[in-house]
This record gives sequence, structure tokens and C-alpha cells, in this order.
Amino acid sequence: MWGPASRLCPRRVLSALAGAGRPGPWRPSAAARRLCPAWSLRGFSDSFLQPLPDLDFEECFAGEAFPGEARLVPPETKRYVSSRQLALTLARLLSGRKSKRGPLLLECNPGPGILTELLLESGVRVVALESEKAFIPHLESLGNDMNRNLQVVYCDFFKLDPKVCDTVKPPIMVSRTLFKSLGIKPRPWSEGVPFKIFAVLPIRHERKAIWKLMYHLYACNSIFKYGRVELYFFIGEKEYQKLMATPKTPDIYQVLSVVCQVACDIKLLHKEISELVEQEMCFIQLSPRKRLFTGNLTPVNFDVFFHMVRHCFGKPSASLLHHLRSLSPVDSMEILKEMKFSKTTKANKMFPHDFKQLFETIENMEYDDGCRWLYDDSMDDTML
Repeated sequence: MWGPASRLCPRRVLSALAGAGRPGPWRPSAAARRLCPAWSLRGFSDSFLQPLPDLDFEECFAGEAFPGEARLVPPETKRYVSSRQLALTLARLLSGRKSKRGPLLLECNPGPGILTELLLESGVRVVALESEKAFIPHLESLGNDMNRNLQVVYCDFFKLDPKVCDTVKPPIMVSRTLFKSLGIKPRPWSEGVPFKIFAVLPIRHERKAIWKLMYHLYACNSIFKYGRVELYFFIGEKEYQKLMATPKTPDIYQVLSVVCQVACDIKLLHKEISELVEQEMCFIQLSPRKRLFTGNLTPVNFDVFFHMVRHCFGKPSASLLHHLRSLSPVDSMEILKEMKFSKTTKANKMFPHDFKQLFETIENMEYDDGCRWLYDDSMDDTML
């Protein structure tokens, strides 16, 4: 069921803040790398905005009138930005510094296009990745009305680059095909931000969506093959707190906390109350770190780093010395000495940057046969 987006003025169509897509498990492992090298126009011309399709949304709101405030529809439905006031706030945050051509933004599932219109008015060049065909005529006519700064693509961002790519058809796409059609070319990691992405994470699959993105980020593939792409997401407050957790909040401190904080600078930009999901929605910015990769942590060995962190959180109250003896043949006491940690230091007392430092320390240490890690089948990455 879709959010309310019908029987309204084409210029100011309201809807619900809704998430889209259901990404499946993402398992890029060492073994895998070894194996794998319209709606009717009704008389409207292209110069006018197309009215939205008549969508049935009675079940979503049980007959109540749709308010002008930002809301969320039930988790099984897609969420769209509904409030013009919220859209104005988001447009201001996403516009950033103005340049000659304006920044490029990929807006995922814009739906009725309330935010899209305001972004275009702010001079932002927008690529709308819409997974529902019903919204595409309206979005295309919106682009025609706004100096053609809008490209509309029938694509589901959360299903981009599926694990099996033999036969894919829209809205499922391969990033290489998508960006080639948009004229976007790969850029070195050290260069600036090539473009931004805005999305509302699927409420039931926030964790899986973030894990998939983190795997892509560390591997420098999919969208991150094109540089340090900035991500702007609406995410539930509970999941946001987990992303930002540290040893000071041990109950929610986890592997994903470390992986995200090591990879990205995370900023909370805005909070929006959502009664229907009984928690606040957090609008956050994830900016990949320019110095994430070093001579020791690379897109080739990141899965070993993931395994190390996962191993430590398997028994978080155990000493780091205990974990090191299972992880590496290198002298554990030498590693602790190099890290300036005591032998009683516990894994759950380490901050995210400590885990990266630990990994780089082991990678940098001299060892006779050159093998610094103990390998077993569990090192083949799986979705955590």
C-alpha cells in the first residue's frame, strides 16, 4: 500500500515519509572474489505537471484526512516526504554550497516530488531514482517545468547491484549501467565528493541496508567505485544510536558501530517525530573518510578487518589478549606492547579507532612466514 499522494494539486502533492526496497543478504567474501572476476496524460502537455495516479491509501490512514505534517505510514509501505516544511529543511541541508552547475544529488524514491521540486528551485541537479512507475510521468513533467535539471530513472536504489546479476531488469539495475547512462565516471578516492544520495531507509531493513552499503564502501565498488559519495539518510533513532555507540554505551555497542564510525564521519542533521513507528526519525549525513584507506587497510583486505572486529564482539567481555591468540600467529604480547595496552584490556573497552589501529599494527608487524592472520572458514564474510 502506498502513502496518500492523490486527489491533490499537481504542484503541491502531499504524501507520506516512506522507505523503499528490501535488500537481501550481501556476502562479498574472499572466496567470492576468487570465483568472480502511464498513467494517461489526460490532455496535459510536457510543459505542465502531470497529476499523480489515483492511489488507494484508505487502509494506511483508516479514513482520516491526511494532515500537512510529516508522518510515516506503516512499515510495510513506502515512505515519502509529506510536509513542505520538512521538505524546505531538507532542501536547505542538501543544497550545500552553490557552484556554477550546482551539486548533483541522487534522490531515491522521491514519490510525488515535493522535496524534488524544492531541490530544483535551489539549483540542485537531481537524478530521481523512482521504483514506482506510477510516479514517473509526474516527475518527468516536473523536470520539464524546472529548466530540465531533473533526470528520472526507473530504478530501486536498495536493489542496486544484486548478488546475482545474470538477468536484471528495471527497477533492479547494475550500478555500472546506471552511471554510464548518467554520464558519471569513476573518480579516485582522494578527490572530492562526486555526488550525494538522499534516501529514507526501509524501516524493517535499516540494518541490512547499511551493512550492504558498508561492504560496498570498504570494497570501493558499486556507488563507491565513483568516489567518496556522501549519504543522507532518514533512519530510526534506535538504529542511529547503535551506529553512534561506543564503550560508554556497552548495551548497544556492536560490530556495525565500529565499521561505520571507522569508515565515515557521521552527523545528525535533523530529527522528525513519527508517531506511527513510535520513535523519532533521524536525518543523518555519512561522509566517507578521505584517509580511510592506508598502506595496511585496503579494499583488498577489509574483510579481514571485519572478521577481526566480529571476533572481538563474539566475546566482548573477554580480554584482548585472548582474542589476539585466536586471531593472529604474531606474538600477542608484542602487539599489546605496540598498542600500549595492558594484557587485561577488554575488547568491549576499545573505541572504533582502536580497532583500526589494532588491525594496522598487526598488518605492519614483521613475521617469519609473512602470514599475520589465522584463517578458517568463518572468515568468509556473512551478513551480521
